Amino acid sequence: MPLTVPEGLPARACLEKENILVLTESSAAAKKAENNAYFDRQTGRPVTANTMRPLKVAVLNLMPNKTTTEIQFLRLLGKTPNQVDITFIRLTTHASKNTPEEYLKTFYKPFCSVRSEKFDGLIITGSPVELLDFSEVDYWNELCEVMDWSVTNVRSSLHVCWGAQAGLYHHYGINKFTLDGKISGVYRYNKLSRKNALLRGLGDDFFVPHSCRTAVDQIALDNCRDIEVLAVSPEAGAHILASENCNQIFISGHIEYDVTTLADEYRRDLAKGEGPAIPYNYFPDNNPWNAPAFTWRMPAELLFSNWLKIIC
Repeated sequence: MPLTVPEGLPARACLEKENILVLTESSAAAKKAENNAYFDRQTGRPVTANTMRPLKVAVLNLMPNKTTTEIQFLRLLGKTPNQVDITFIRLTTHASKNTPEEYLKTFYKPFCSVRSEKFDGLIITGSPVELLDFSEVDYWNELCEVMDWSVTNVRSSLHVCWGAQAGLYHHYGINKFTLDGKISGVYRYNKLSRKNALLRGLGDDFFVPHSCRTAVDQIALDNCRDIEVLAVSPEAGAHILASENCNQIFISGHIEYDVTTLADEYRRDLAKGEGPAIPYNYFPDNNPWNAPAFTWRMPAELLFSNWLKIIC
C-alpha cells in the first residue's frame, strides 16, 4: 500500500526508484475520489481499491540530515501492506544548523499545529546530542510536551536511539550515562519474549546496528516494572523495550540504518582524527574495504510491519 507524504518531498524520488509506492497528499485525495466513483451495480456501494482506513503516523525527525533519515524510516513503513499517511513534525524551539528553514517550513508542521490531532503512531528519532544532559538540550521542554501529548493522542510511540533514552528518562525516570568508548557495529540480539506481537516472526536471535556513546542505567531499568525488555545483547545491552500494551516502545539501536550508514560514520570519524574502532561484526573479515552485508534488513522490515499491525 502507498505512503502519503508532503508535496515535493525530495525523499520521494529515491523511494520510487526502490519501487515503493509514494503518493502526495493531493494525488492521494484524487485517487480516493477516483475509487469512490465506481459503484457495484447490485449493491450501489462504492468499490474501492482499499477499504481500510489509512494509518496516521507522525515523525519527529531530530537527526541533522533530514532527507537521509526520512528515506530510512519511510522505506520501512513503505514495505508493509498498510496505507500510511505521514506527517513530519518539528520543534519550534530549536533552530536547525543543518537544514534550511525553508525546507522545514515546506515539509514539516510545527508541533503546535498538530497537537489537537490524533495519530495511530509516532516515531521519535535519534539526535546527536547524547553527550549533553537532557536539561541542556535546547528543545528539551518542547520535546517533553510532545511526549506528554503522545500519551493521550497517539496509540503507540516508537522511540529510537537517543529518542529512546529521552523517552525512558521522561516517562520512567531512567537516566543515561556516558560510555568509556563509542559502541559501533552490528550486534546479535536475543529475543526474550515469544508472546509480544512486536516480535512476531522474528527468530530467537537477530542482528541490529548500534552506534552510540551513552547507555541507559541498567539497574534502574531492572527495577522498573512498567516496561518489559523484549530483546537484549550481551555486548550492547537492552535493545527493544515496551510498555505492557505497547503504547510506549523504545529501540536502543538504529534498526532503520542503511547498509552503508555505519561505514559512512566510521570514515567521518576517521577523517576527524578521532581514531574510531572498526565497527564490530560489520565489515567482512573486519576489513573496512570490504562491502558490508545487510544482515538486519528483514528483522527491520518485520519489526515495522508488526508495529503497524499493532496500531491498526
